[in-house]
Amino acid sequence: MTLLVIALAFGLLPGFAWLAFYLGEETHAEPRRLIAFTFLAGMAFAFFTVAIENSFSGWAADIGIQEFSFLSLIGLAVIEETMKFTAAYFGARKSPAFSEPMDAMIYMIVAALGFATLENIGAIATLSGQGIPLLAAAAETVSLRFVGATLLHTLASAIVGYQWALGIVKGKVGEYLVAGIGIAALLHASFNLLILTFGASGYSVVFLMVVGFFVLADFEKLKVEHINLIA
Repeated sequence: MTLLVIALAFGLLPGFAWLAFYLGEETHAEPRRLIAFTFLAGMAFAFFTVAIENSFSGWAADIGIQEFSFLSLIGLAVIEETMKFTAAYFGARKSPAFSEPMDAMIYMIVAALGFATLENIGAIATLSGQGIPLLAAAAETVSLRFVGATLLHTLASAIVGYQWALGIVKGKVGEYLVAGIGIAALLHASFNLLILTFGASGYSVVFLMVVGFFVLADFEKLKVEHINLIA
C-alpha cells in the first residue's frame, strides 16, 4: 500500500465523519452536488492558502515579527479564516439552494472540512516508514487531528458562518463578517498557541469543547429562526 493511498484513505476520514455529524444538524437536506462542490472548493483554496501564508511569514520575518508569536499566529489565522469564507462564498452563495440564514453556517463548515481534509492528507503524506508502523502512525495522526485541527477548522468557520447569517438577516453582511472572521481568528490563534505551549494535551481538547458548546447553541438559534420564518 503506497503512502499516497494511505494519505488519501486516512486523510478523508475526519472530514467525512464531521461532515456527517454537522449535516445531521441541518433542518433540511442540502443538494449533495453543492455539498461536494463546496467541499472541493475548500480543498482547492487550501492550496492557495499555503502560498499566501508563506508570503506572509516572509513579510512578517522581514519586519521583525517572530515566528510562532501570537501576532504571527493571528495573521496566519486571519488568512485561513478568510480563505475558508472565500471558498464557501465561491462554492455555494450564488446557488438557489443557499436560501436561508442557516445555510451560511452549513456551507462554511463544509468548506472548512474540505480545507482541513487537504491539510490532513498533507500531514499523513509527510510521514515516514513502511508497513504496519506507517499505518499506525497514520492512524495516530488522524485521531489527533480529528479532535484537534479538523474540529478547530469547523468550529472557527461555524462562528464565521453564524455571523454571516446574522449579517444576511440584518442587512449588514460586511460588518458581521469582519466581526466573525476576527473572533474565529482569535480562537484559532489561541488554540495554536495552546498546542505550541502544551502539545496535544487536555487543554486544547477542553478549549474546543467549550467553543463547540457555543457553536451548537448558535445552530439551535438559527433553527428556531428558520422555524419562525416558515411558521
